Amino acid sequence: MKSLLKLTWVELKLFFREPLTLVFSFALPVVFLLVMGGVFGNKPDTTGMHIYRGVGAVNYYNPAYIALVLASIGIVAMPVHLTAYRERRVLKRFHASSLSVWHIVGSQVLVSFFIAVLGSILLTIVSMLVYHSEAPKMWGYLIPAFILGTLCFTSLGVMLGAILPNTRAAQGVGLMLFFVMMILGGAGPPPEVMGTVMRDVGKATPIWYVIELLQDPWLGFGWQVIASLIVGGITLVATAITVKFFKWD
Repeated sequence: MKSLLKLTWVELKLFFREPLTLVFSFALPVVFLLVMGGVFGNKPDTTGMHIYRGVGAVNYYNPAYIALVLASIGIVAMPVHLTAYRERRVLKRFHASSLSVWHIVGSQVLVSFFIAVLGSILLTIVSMLVYHSEAPKMWGYLIPAFILGTLCFTSLGVMLGAILPNTRAAQGVGLMLFFVMMILGGAGPPPEVMGTVMRDVGKATPIWYVIELLQDPWLGFGWQVIASLIVGGITLVATAITVKFFKWD
């Protein structure tokens, strides 16, 4: 436990030294929220189309962009960080010092939770101050949804870091996945206005189900059983792939 906490502290300090990851985790979700709120406001749709699930746009996007914070940590930051470790033989030195793969994964999970909480709080404060958005309605469901979503994207990030060959590949794949998920996964145009093909592509991304998992308790709709099963399944599969293919050098 002591070595895990020490490694986590080091990883946390390294995270705050990476400008790109700070931008994607803290700045971009806030900027997107301000833009979408400035365009659509926060009044519920009255056209009968039930856009934004019948709530104001900012109330809809607040939990959606929290999912975007989780995705930025797992998809953009973590794979680059781990592949850079492998290229610099840091992982090999960790292995020589008797650290197991679970120490590596555990430290990434703890750092992800810390950053995810900070990013979510920042986003929500801005949302409430600028657009007077509503607070979450069902905390008892929201907290486990947040934990499951964070574990999902952390497991995907560690998996990508385990299987991608180098930092350049990790950065390219991570950015491509991030923007696809942002545009089509429910954090961009609302699903109600997207075409069938766009929705099908969005449903093939993990962020679609993490957004559902966060939105339902946030808006007072309860627990999303199907989304929780899919997100949990993705987490287990990604973890199994990591264990099988993780390489120290």
